[in-house]
Amino acid sequence: MVPELLGVAVLGAGHMGADHVRRLDRVVSGARVAAVADPDTARAEEAAAGIEGVTVHAETEAALDAPGVEAVLIASPGPAHEEALLAALARGLPVLCEKPMVPESEGALRVVDAEARGGRRLAQVGFMRRYDAEYRRLKRVLDDGRLGRPLMLHCVHRNVSSPPGFTSAMLIDSSVSHEIDAARWLLGQELTAVTVLRPRPSGGAPRGLLDPQFVLFETDGGALVDVEVFVNCGFGYQVRCEAVCEHGSARAGEDHGLLLTTAGTAGAEVPQDYLVRFADAYDREVQAWVDATRQGRVTGPSAWDGYAASAVAEAGVRALESGLRTPVELAPRPALYADTGR
Repeated sequence: MVPELLGVAVLGAGHMGADHVRRLDRVVSGARVAAVADPDTARAEEAAAGIEGVTVHAETEAALDAPGVEAVLIASPGPAHEEALLAALARGLPVLCEKPMVPESEGALRVVDAEARGGRRLAQVGFMRRYDAEYRRLKRVLDDGRLGRPLMLHCVHRNVSSPPGFTSAMLIDSSVSHEIDAARWLLGQELTAVTVLRPRPSGGAPRGLLDPQFVLFETDGGALVDVEVFVNCGFGYQVRCEAVCEHGSARAGEDHGLLLTTAGTAGAEVPQDYLVRFADAYDREVQAWVDATRQGRVTGPSAWDGYAASAVAEAGVRALESGLRTPVELAPRPALYADTGR
């Protein structure tokens, strides 16, 4: 029998976590927020305010063991993910974990190994572009073969500004990690090598930050993927992806928002952050996760996809530091993930 409501513990009550608490409480059907955990308990209290029956915790394990918790949504900072994932897996709790699953590939592989030893998938990684309407249409076009074999993906990833403490490596292992997963998913190919080119930094970038960067990936299917990542562009949040194929091209992420006319000028409204641009994708992602979890299934990006993204990103950081083309090395893929991912 399908349970009435899925009790979810949300780990992390920052910008992303608080938005997921709101989403589970007000947007998604079939679930309720059972617990919220954050080392800053005042922040957790604020995120949980007004939600009936929710408990607030400072520690991850206390939230996982709280009454009514049947699943976990991890939205804490990346370095905390491995411990939380392993604790959830040890309890047999289904998990939706925001990216990066685990920033370091060795830690990500430990999560993969732990899940594989358990013999069933429990973890899904929050690569929300797979749930964006335009990206899903692009995936269908590529899969049905009407444009022929994909030859290249041209990607753009721009942010208004970078947060304090953002490093040159994070342009790849935080920002471009989305393009890494999207490319693997759209093309059905693994990324095998990466080269990073560095133009002169923008005057809008903080001192010492190598921004923008131009990242070039090679795939095992002979395609090329390039990514312009520019996290201090100053004007808005833009994400685009164009697939160039043998018989045509298709592009996701065109600006089709509200047209503003004022003071003798006209222009399109540009989203200012990812929670605006991908609001619908986040809603679809969490709803799909809740629906599948209530049925005892896991359908989204797997722990293996999370590991692969971390391994490719690590190769990208090495390429950034060395200036050299850098091969990507992946561990053997466990049988549990034979039919998941790409």
